[in-house]
Amino acid sequence: MAGFLGVSVPIGSLADLATNQMAAGQGPSLWEAGVGEGFKRNALALNVSTGPGLGFALSGSKKHDWWLGTAQLEWILSDVKGKDKWYRGNWEMAFELFGGQQFEPSSAYLVGFAPLLRYDFAVGNRWVVFVDGGSGGSLTDIRDGDLSTTFEFNLQAGAGAHYFIRDNLSLTLQARLFHLSNANLDVPNLGVNNVTFLFGASWWF
Repeated sequence: MAGFLGVSVPIGSLADLATNQMAAGQGPSLWEAGVGEGFKRNALALNVSTGPGLGFALSGSKKHDWWLGTAQLEWILSDVKGKDKWYRGNWEMAFELFGGQQFEPSSAYLVGFAPLLRYDFAVGNRWVVFVDGGSGGSLTDIRDGDLSTTFEFNLQAGAGAHYFIRDNLSLTLQARLFHLSNANLDVPNLGVNNVTFLFGASWWF
């Protein structure tokens, strides 16, 4: 076991964990005490989302608009924290793959990955609100005077919500601040800044 932010993280295979939970039919049992009352530790979800990203200029950079698709494997790391507090909820890690197309100011591709640390608030109903953030790597041919390398780091921070239409199926909305740059490995490196809105569904087990 490894500790991170007060969370006990089991070291093992997520694939084995997912297989075992699906075989055991653990859909509704992902909840600690009913829908919206917090997740059980080691609950998993698969999320698929898509949506537009609206660029904004910062430090002389241009506006970059795109459409992205994402796939996430979500893993609940902790038991319910702060059970009698306003911040009652669970720590989660979301492993994200993303890809899409910039359409303004030019046509360009963008693909990448990022692990996102997330906190899910247990508010006691079918809405589960969350905040998250993380960093990873990207490949892109976006240039437009703002980027200069195929490899770019991505920094992300955002918030969102799941609405559970069934005990183990949720509709998911997210808004994400998205930054691309190469840490000054080459110039120009003004960076790309964007707010991406994602709409999708999550299957929990």
